Amino acid sequence: MSYAIISVGGKQYRVSAGERLLVDRLALEDGATFTPTVLLAGGDGDAKIAPSDVVVTAKVVTQAKGPKIRIGKYKQRTGYKRHTGFRASLTQIEIESIGGGTRSAKQAPAKREAPAERDAPAGLPEGYADLTVADIKAAASTWSPDERTAALEYEREHGKRKGAIAALESALAEEGQD
Repeated sequence: MSYAIISVGGKQYRVSAGERLLVDRLALEDGATFTPTVLLAGGDGDAKIAPSDVVVTAKVVTQAKGPKIRIGKYKQRTGYKRHTGFRASLTQIEIESIGGGTRSAKQAPAKREAPAERDAPAGLPEGYADLTVADIKAAASTWSPDERTAALEYEREHGKRKGAIAALESALAEEGQD
């Protein structure tokens, strides 16, 4: 492919291999490689809209500031004058390649791994690592006392989520009152 239209930061850009461009600030380190969304690829025959087999690889060159824009306000005969300025935060990227391949494991976005099961105490409710604080609050009343105690121990050592700890402590307190 000789060109592609990609989407970066909610804006669309027409790019070719080796091209450098300034985009809105990306939360990536200098030298990081990423794969933006490809909206259209063309150049060799017919253009393909939203191709699944074309991958654009881009590299972050540097973080930069845009030109200073001066802003002035003035109202005649009142003495009102205000001046301010603005510089946009930008990222310079370089398009490394526009290829017809699938994402490799190196380029694929990293997935968050669940906490290791070996660190979990015995008796922890099934699927506990994937639960949110609201899920824990709702489910804590249905767990056995041993599961609640194990979950509370796990939260104090690893999770340290205040809402989960409070929900588990109140569930254990209600159990003691019954």
